[in-house]
Amino acid sequence: MSLIEFLSQPWHWSISGAAIVLVMFLLLLFGGEFGVSSNLRTILAMGGAGNHCSFFEYDWKKQLWNLVFISGAVVGGYIAVTILASPEPVQISMATQTHLSSIGIQVPQTIAEGRGFVPAEIFSPENMWSFKNILLLIGGGFLVGFGTRYAGGCTSGHAISGLSNLQIPSLIAVIGFFIGGLLMAWILLPALLKF
Repeated sequence: MSLIEFLSQPWHWSISGAAIVLVMFLLLLFGGEFGVSSNLRTILAMGGAGNHCSFFEYDWKKQLWNLVFISGAVVGGYIAVTILASPEPVQISMATQTHLSSIGIQVPQTIAEGRGFVPAEIFSPENMWSFKNILLLIGGGFLVGFGTRYAGGCTSGHAISGLSNLQIPSLIAVIGFFIGGLLMAWILLPALLKF
């Protein structure tokens, strides 16, 4: 088995979990905090937004490691999709496929139909520019941005970094994320897609 074949095969979820634990241990050891959404604040502070808004007045140089992290995530994602991609569509249980089909989302069965990571009914070039999908994407983007700012961090920041630091506000935020995710997946999204 070649190295590319070894890296391309499905790995057990515990490997990702162990990697997250290692990263969090190192961050706690060196006094860092993990969060993806804070990168936007860092980029805006680097660009001089602190001259216009006190929220951006802070020592952004201490967050440069986080920009390196997010850059690595982008490069790693590109490598995963181009070099290490599986030749098969994403594997989804039959129960999930049945549910998705009931709300109008088809799961690809062959690679020619797509990989299945995002629904073609929303994100394909021919469907993305419909009025309904533009509203879904802009509305969803606004809610994610507003929610991240209102909650003081994103899902990864609260669920990974905040919980590992035993922060009660992060626990409350994560409970809210789960409730919101369940409501969206089971009630709002099916209603919006049928609209």
